[in-house]
Amino acid sequence: MLRKGFPNEFHPVTYRGQFRPCRLLCFLAVCAVPLLTVMASASPVAMDEEYTTARKRMVETQLKATGRNITDAGVLKAMAEVPRHEFVPPGRRDEAYADKPLPIGHGQTISQPYVVAFMTEKLAPRPADKVLEIGAGSGYQAAVLSSLVAEVYTMEIVEALGLRAEADLKRLGYGNVKVRIGDGYRGWPEAGPFDAIIVTCAPDAIPEPLIGQLKEGGRMVIPVGPAFNQMLYLLTKRSGRMERQAVLPVLFVPMTGEASRQGHR
Repeated sequence: MLRKGFPNEFHPVTYRGQFRPCRLLCFLAVCAVPLLTVMASASPVAMDEEYTTARKRMVETQLKATGRNITDAGVLKAMAEVPRHEFVPPGRRDEAYADKPLPIGHGQTISQPYVVAFMTEKLAPRPADKVLEIGAGSGYQAAVLSSLVAEVYTMEIVEALGLRAEADLKRLGYGNVKVRIGDGYRGWPEAGPFDAIIVTCAPDAIPEPLIGQLKEGGRMVIPVGPAFNQMLYLLTKRSGRMERQAVLPVLFVPMTGEASRQGHR
C-alpha cells in the first residue's frame, strides 16, 4: 500500500448574473421527478459502462504505455477485469482508475494501478501457484492475483481493513482468496510453503520467517528500507539462499507489529 499525501481540492464555480431562487425552485419543482426517475433507472448501467471504459483506458495509458511496458497478457487481463472501484471508499470511486494511490482509511492506501501490475508481473504468477500476500489492505491486490493463481492467502494487521477486504472479496466472488487478521511478519506457516510471496508494506530488512515459508525456486516481491529510501526487490530462493534483484524505487507504508519491535521497520 503506497503512502502519499492527498490534498483535497475544491474548485468553486462562478455564475454570471444574479441568483434568482424563485426561478430555481420552479425549475426544480418541474424537473426533479423525471430527473430522479431517469437517474434511478439509468445510473447503474451507465456507471458500469463508465467503469469498464475507465479500466480499459487505465490498461492502455498507464500499463501498456511507453515507459510503463507491462506486457504479461494474464496480468493485463486481470487488471482490465478486476473492478478496482469496488475496493475504494464510495467517496473516491470517481478516482478509482486514476494513475495514483488512494486512501482507504486507517492511514493506509490502495496502491497505484501501475505498481499493482508491476509487482504482479515481477512475481511471475503461475496457474498452480499458492501465493502469500502480506498487507491485504483493500483486497485489490489479492483480487488481481486470484485469477492468475490457484490459491491466495492474504494477511492484514489492521482488523477493520482485513474484515472489509474479506467481505468485499467474498461479495465479489473471489473464492480462492483466504484472509487472516494478524501480523504478517511471521507469515502464515500452517498454510506454507508458498510458491510466491508478495509484500505491500516495507520492513527495514526481509523477515526471516517469510524466507522460511518460501519454496525452493520460489519468488518474493518486497519493498525494503526506511521511508523515502525504499527499493522494491525481486528475490528468488535457490539452494536455500535468496538471490536479490533491485527493480524499482518505491514509497510504501512501513511494516508494523513485530517488524517494528525487532527493528525491521
